[in-house]
Amino acid sequence: MVDLLGGRHLLTREGKAVEAESALQNKVVALYFAAGRCAPSRDFTPLLGEFYAALVGEARRPAPFEVVFVSADGSAHEMLEFMRELHGDWLALPFHDPYRHELKKRYNITAIPKLVIVKQNGEVITNKGRKQIRERGLACFQDWVEVADIFQNFSG
Repeated sequence: MVDLLGGRHLLTREGKAVEAESALQNKVVALYFAAGRCAPSRDFTPLLGEFYAALVGEARRPAPFEVVFVSADGSAHEMLEFMRELHGDWLALPFHDPYRHELKKRYNITAIPKLVIVKQNGEVITNKGRKQIRERGLACFQDWVEVADIFQNFSG
């Protein structure tokens, strides 16, 4: 994740800063573009939370997967409220980090919510993560791992 988020800090749901590089190393990363005021975001976020919990939080052996929330909220307060209310235990790019806008542009985000699954170098695995989770559930993760070029063996 050095190419994409290296040198940046991410926030936990509780607001604690963590180094992006160490938090995302050797993981499939899902960039989650969403906002709390958006009904489709509010609808999908709990499903993403269940998906994340099954792979990472409740698994005997956590999967090499991390979500990074890229907020489209109107303020830092709205972002944190949305995170505390509906988000799983994943990470977020700070609201005031201007890189949020660069990521939206780089991944051509024109509507939210959007879940873009990326390799460590930022290359897109799929920009249809939301649709794949809805249609295939946990089965889609194995497909993502197979093309992610990460250094872990995961068998789901």
